[in-house]
Amino acid sequence: MNNRGGIIALLVAFVTLSAYFLLRTWKANDIRNDAEAFATDKKTGKIDLAKKQRYLDSLWKQPVFLGTTTEDLTKQELGLGLDLQGGMSVILEVSPAEIVRSLAGGSRDPKVATAIANAQKRAVTSSANFVDLFAEEFKKLASDVKLAKVFSNSSNRGTLSLESSDSQVVSYIKKEVDGAFDRAFRIIQTRVDKFGVANPNLQRLSGTNRIQVELPGVDNPDRVRKLLSGAAKLEFCEVYTMQEIAPSFDGLAGILLQMDIDAKSKATATSGTKKDTTATATTASTDTSKNSLSAQLAGGGAKGDSTKKDSASLAQRQNNAFSNLFIPTGYGVAVRTKDIARVKEVMDRSDVRALFPANASYVFDIKPRANGTNVNEEIVDMYFVKDLGKAPLEGDVVTNANQDYDERGKPAVEMQMNAEGARKWKALTGANIGRPIAIILDNYVYSAPNVNGEIGGGRSSIAGNFTVEEAQDLANVLKAGKLPAPTNIISEDVVGATVGSEAARAGIISSLIGLLVVLGFVLIYYNKAGVIADIALIVNLFLLLGVMASFGATLTLPGIAGMVLSVGVSVDANVLIYERIKEELALGKTFKDAVRDGFKNAMSSIIDSNVTTLITGVVLFAFGTGLILGFATTLLIGIFTSLFSAIFISRLLFEYYIGKGKNISFTTKWSEKLFKDSQFDFVSKRKLYYTISSAIIIAGIVSIFFKGFGLGVDFLGGRTYIAKFEKTVNTEDIERALKPTFEGQAIEVKTFGNFEQVKITTPYKIENTNTDVEKELQASVNKAIANVNGNSGKVVSSSKVGPTIANDAIWGAVKAVLLSIALVFAYIYIRFRKLAFGYGALVALSHDVLIILGVFSILRGFLPFSLDVDQAFVGAVLTIMGYSMNDTVVVFDRVREYLSEKRGVKEDIPTVINNALNSTLSRTAVTGFSTLLVLLVLLIFGGETIRGFVFAMFIGVIVGTYSSLFVATPIVVDGMQRDIKKEEEKLAAAPVVVETKKSKKA
Repeated sequence: MNNRGGIIALLVAFVTLSAYFLLRTWKANDIRNDAEAFATDKKTGKIDLAKKQRYLDSLWKQPVFLGTTTEDLTKQELGLGLDLQGGMSVILEVSPAEIVRSLAGGSRDPKVATAIANAQKRAVTSSANFVDLFAEEFKKLASDVKLAKVFSNSSNRGTLSLESSDSQVVSYIKKEVDGAFDRAFRIIQTRVDKFGVANPNLQRLSGTNRIQVELPGVDNPDRVRKLLSGAAKLEFCEVYTMQEIAPSFDGLAGILLQMDIDAKSKATATSGTKKDTTATATTASTDTSKNSLSAQLAGGGAKGDSTKKDSASLAQRQNNAFSNLFIPTGYGVAVRTKDIARVKEVMDRSDVRALFPANASYVFDIKPRANGTNVNEEIVDMYFVKDLGKAPLEGDVVTNANQDYDERGKPAVEMQMNAEGARKWKALTGANIGRPIAIILDNYVYSAPNVNGEIGGGRSSIAGNFTVEEAQDLANVLKAGKLPAPTNIISEDVVGATVGSEAARAGIISSLIGLLVVLGFVLIYYNKAGVIADIALIVNLFLLLGVMASFGATLTLPGIAGMVLSVGVSVDANVLIYERIKEELALGKTFKDAVRDGFKNAMSSIIDSNVTTLITGVVLFAFGTGLILGFATTLLIGIFTSLFSAIFISRLLFEYYIGKGKNISFTTKWSEKLFKDSQFDFVSKRKLYYTISSAIIIAGIVSIFFKGFGLGVDFLGGRTYIAKFEKTVNTEDIERALKPTFEGQAIEVKTFGNFEQVKITTPYKIENTNTDVEKELQASVNKAIANVNGNSGKVVSSSKVGPTIANDAIWGAVKAVLLSIALVFAYIYIRFRKLAFGYGALVALSHDVLIILGVFSILRGFLPFSLDVDQAFVGAVLTIMGYSMNDTVVVFDRVREYLSEKRGVKEDIPTVINNALNSTLSRTAVTGFSTLLVLLVLLIFGGETIRGFVFAMFIGVIVGTYSSLFVATPIVVDGMQRDIKKEEEKLAAAPVVVETKKSKKA
């Protein structure tokens, strides 16, 4: 084996890195468990979420594992998806219609509103850009009116004019819509970051104006809806100086001291101490000596007075209590980021609020900074502003803002206001010369520039120690008030914590059983060689988890299915190698030579089969969302780790035995004679197999035509509720109980998992994006099922898919399937250089998809679990396409090899193909059987969430194996025979021409 030392070094490096990242994951979970234990009331068992968050905040910036902070640990860990721990997933859409309406705000032409409404209707079923749809609709209504007449105004004078062409206006509107989307994304990102959820996931959905947000562990969906869909509010507020607010801090210091004393008293349970110190603290809270906190904040403070030792001592104790939470700065106070939750808790106390002016509100700066006295500690500035929520000036007066440069060439921000804003801004700046004005978005301070003088005309320059990026960010913040960019929730999934824990348990059980079953089967079939394969499989699983942890991937239930499936499919590489080694041994080669040639000859099939799986995995990753994306991630990583394990780890172990002079057995008494010297005639009966396949496909098409599919909510659009009851429930009773709630609209109630759980689906009010509707509907459903014939039920999870996203999901699924077929066809043609192979692959893939669709239609309603055609089903179909091609390519590879070996030998194509199929039959059977074993375990133990998905895979493996043997390869036979016939006809015609020429010369 070449470069053995390098491979060992690479293996050690991979294993070490995987262990490191998995240990990081373990440590991050250990800290979360400690936080939960710290916040759990021992008597009631309830968790104080604020207390838990304070514990996590206290360690957020602290090194906790090999110099790594808790914050960094959570960025690279193997997290659990929403389906495994509960939480909420939301897809938000930034409404382009509202932005277009705002940009045309000055227009009184009713055709604008009509064009917007018409464009909105078309957008439901069209994938075209909304602005283009609007322009088309407007031109239908007013073909002689230029768009510039509607959209050109004083605020965009430098960009548009009345002479601008329609295309220029459309480009301008698109740019404004994109800008509004970017600002909306930043605002949502900030809200999510400040929400206090561990491992939130936020991403833009490529090619759309949509944002996906995943919040694990949240238990208040209504709060999330309001947080994410609320309009951004930009305010300009006056700021209290520290001289004005310092006396309030004296009282706060006294309260903090009292809180410290109470905490110590509670810990020591010494009532006498508590009584004495209470009086002392109360006295100290009114101290006004030079040592008081207000004196130090306002004027720098004094060192003390020897005649007032007691007062000085009390003031010092107050100062200490205050400085435990607050850090005095040159212009105010700051707090450590780890103490923010604690500070909020203190500041929200009624006795603390009473100390400050009635119109004062505390707000934090949006960006933490390093503490000057401790660079490893982050602090955030805290401001006390006037009239928050009722500010004298709000963001709707800002007409434009851009990053620019000041007279010294440093980054600055230029801001322009309308006439009303200019008037108010002049008054506000005139009253605050020498003082800061806070620019606040969503209750966070983005900048607090000092006013140098009264500003008239509405044009201002905000300068400071900005970087270009910071200045651009501030300009975007100022624009947030210019255009309303409301975000509507068009899809959401809420998974209850109980459902998540049940899914996690099902995933762990199914993965362990599946792994044990595969390992056992390999041992039984391959004897001692199976031990090597099992070691490679276990290392593959370890590396797979380690790589996922290093990427910060999220493990979902379909991801677990993908992980277990990748272990099953990774058997394939070992099987290909082992079957090749067995063939070499049968030729009489030594064990060393057989191992060398076996690995060499299997390499072509291994690469080809995994590339086809890789193609479908990439398509899944590109088009998949949510849980299917988790499956695709696991599948893609698993392809590379399984290849590394099978090719290199197995080879290293074989080389070890070869070095010891030992041979390894590849068979047991049970498997020794299986498929040995098999002589099945696959080709001669191909017309019979074509007929069987055609009959099944026709039966499926008939079923689809008359019976249809059970389309999932992500393709139909609608609301879904999973409800759990105390005992077995009748679905018809549930449907009757819910009819009044949904006002006669369609309701579908199915048993989901066990007989105590149902899935309720309805399109009721699906187009209503008001966040209050979701809360009201769920409350109504809970009320309706609270007592169904004495059986109490409750909604444990819910989901919603709007009509627009449902339509996009359908088109996305169609594109994904067609793209996969096209890419696989292209690869097969490039790799095998004959159209016959490409046609065989194309027919086999179409055959597999049609049969799976037909089976789902025929069996719908007969099986005790859902057979809905949804995105999970499409994911299963794409995976099966990859598996089928994996199987088919191995056969094709052997066919190509046999054709090459038999070149010049008088042997017909059917004989060559039959020999190739029989030589790979053992591999086809072992891989198919091991994969089916894994899927059977997942089908039984994997949980209801993925049961339909796994069933599609189970049927697909059977159909894919069948098509590889009885459809794809026979198609190649027919294609090659036609090619040979054409070549023979050409050759038969060619000599006549040559003879004619020769006779003429003669």
